[in-house]
Amino acid sequence: MSHAPAAAHVHGRRSITGILLTNLGTPDAPTPAALRRYLAEFLWDRRVVELPRALWWLILHGIILRTRPARSARKYATVWTTEGSPLLATGQRQRAALQDLLHARELGSVEVALGMRYGQPSIATALRELREAGCNRLLVLPLYPQYSAATTASTFDAVAAELGRWRWLPELRFITHYHDDPHWVEAVAASIRHAWQDAEPQRLLFSFHGLPERNLLAGDPYFCECHKSARLIAERLALPDERWAVAFQSRFGRAEWLKPYTSATLQQWAQSGVKSVDVICPGFAADCLETLEEIAIENRDLFLASGGETFRYLPALNAAPGHIAALATLVERHITGWSNPDTIDDESLAASRTRALALGASD
Repeated sequence: MSHAPAAAHVHGRRSITGILLTNLGTPDAPTPAALRRYLAEFLWDRRVVELPRALWWLILHGIILRTRPARSARKYATVWTTEGSPLLATGQRQRAALQDLLHARELGSVEVALGMRYGQPSIATALRELREAGCNRLLVLPLYPQYSAATTASTFDAVAAELGRWRWLPELRFITHYHDDPHWVEAVAASIRHAWQDAEPQRLLFSFHGLPERNLLAGDPYFCECHKSARLIAERLALPDERWAVAFQSRFGRAEWLKPYTSATLQQWAQSGVKSVDVICPGFAADCLETLEEIAIENRDLFLASGGETFRYLPALNAAPGHIAALATLVERHITGWSNPDTIDDESLAASRTRALALGASD
């Protein structure tokens, strides 16, 4: 396999740290054709669907990609904005805000790029952008607080696939999770306190994206990290146990998924007399279809139809200053030792190479 040529080498260049922010991704438009392309890439990932490839190909192309794109497109249309995809628009604001804050903290030469695991801008595109900026150090920050093979590990696969084509690799660090990072925990808790300035609900539901139960049995730590995140946030809020719970949303297919399910929990609460509920989704760094449509519309309607009276979705942290500050602190901790704006001593390296060649010639 041929490797992509590197840019012309410049002796004595300064060290530049690239920060790669990643998220799941989004279709290009709320149309069946765009959803078909997006879902084909997303659902073919071996990390996302762990079924034998031949069987899954038949299911994916014979059933899912024939029926689901039109249905998903209608849902995306309900959350699409004048800026386009809410996930992408928020991601771009997060990138710009993090870039500004890292520069303000004077951490040396730092460049931030945004890449999506599926769709555009791709992880490969973002990595090439950082390479063109001269980055010789790379910190990858997947915006998934809780680790899962289906999200975080899949991101590593995409990064490794692109770097595998490069001739000159950057130094690499990879953040696998930050579910219990105190700055992030406080940022989520602060967002809830702000929402509760006027009134508090009877119950608070922490809703996380679901995964097949078999992932937990196979050793994926996601379920445990979700529960720890919720517990730490509830402790910051001094919430008694009876006022909050954890549930999982976005089931797909017929297999058993992580329980309890968000929809079933909300329905049970409403039928048992709970009148007011707030739902927050701490696993999502940016609002998207799963929060803006599935929770704020579908599950709201379910709760109200089941006897509830007040339902409120508390937005993701998005590009809020507290969130960006928490991410900046996380980045700062992980680039320790990289923060000095030093130069690569290529003159010494070139001199050593010249001496080595001369010695070889004399043998």
